[in-house]
Amino acid sequence: MSNTAMTTSATSTGSRVDSTSRFDGTSTVSSDAAGTTQIADGVVAKVAGIAARQVPGVHSIGGGASRAVGALRSAVGQQDHGQGVKVEVGETQAAADLSIVVDYPMSVQQVANDVRQAVGDAITQLVGLEVVEINIEVSDIFIAGQDDDSDDEGDSQRVQ
Repeated sequence: MSNTAMTTSATSTGSRVDSTSRFDGTSTVSSDAAGTTQIADGVVAKVAGIAARQVPGVHSIGGGASRAVGALRSAVGQQDHGQGVKVEVGETQAAADLSIVVDYPMSVQQVANDVRQAVGDAITQLVGLEVVEINIEVSDIFIAGQDDDSDDEGDSQRVQ
């Protein structure tokens, strides 16, 4: 994952701090203090993944392989909030690609639009980046009461 920098302000002096200052245990950082903030791609991916999971009609995030890995992670008590999310992060902008599974009988287009809105709002509000593009791939539809392998079983019972 690459790290990118968002510059808050810059100084052109030789020293970053006043050489006569002493640390006395209290913080006196001004709101115009110089420095940079680096936001890792993984941070933006997690924010996007969490926002997408909160949208009604989203059953899960990620395609088949990433959901299988996610199932293994959850079995050992870990969760990857960035699963099924790919992002590109620049200095001031971000773009995201998400793969989702939609609950049946929800409107696929409506869920995708809601995910796009939620992810865009979360990245803008929480990370402070302008969102230039959010692509949504609907990789599957989840039908309650059916296992992922039920199609294979149905075919074998039908042709006996």
